Amino acid sequence: MTEAPEKRLSAQNLTLPLVSKPAGNLLGFKIDRGQIYVSGQLPLEDGQVKYTGKVGAEVSRDTAYEAAKLATLNVIAQLTLAADGNLSKIGEIVKVSGFVNCVSDFTDIPFVINGASDLLVSVFGERGQHARFAIGVASLPRGVPVEIEVIARLRDEA
Repeated sequence: MTEAPEKRLSAQNLTLPLVSKPAGNLLGFKIDRGQIYVSGQLPLEDGQVKYTGKVGAEVSRDTAYEAAKLATLNVIAQLTLAADGNLSKIGEIVKVSGFVNCVSDFTDIPFVINGASDLLVSVFGERGQHARFAIGVASLPRGVPVEIEVIARLRDEA
């Protein structure tokens, strides 16, 4: 039996941020035929922006990596809601989409989004392995350096 994702979070001294109501006419997640589509999550700590700025200018790649981890903690908080409070109901992380607000010549975008990928694998183990894309963009909402979107799948009920 593998260790529960909640125990893995605790072992890493990580706590999930409070889930904020989305800004706009959208949902934090949507479930369709067992697939969970988590809306883009920002590096918020209990609803407040923790990191702002452009990677390669005001924000270092290492700080952006940490911002990606925080945004992913917000993803996991949404997944907790989608799974009725039990992350063991998550069958797998299918795909991660990562957006990095960066200067035009910043090319270490995959390193930044590794913050999301590394956290998902450390929390979900093999079920956290996923397909992914990482892209640099000119700006993101609220001036944050990174935004993470995830598609996950609920476990099949036997």
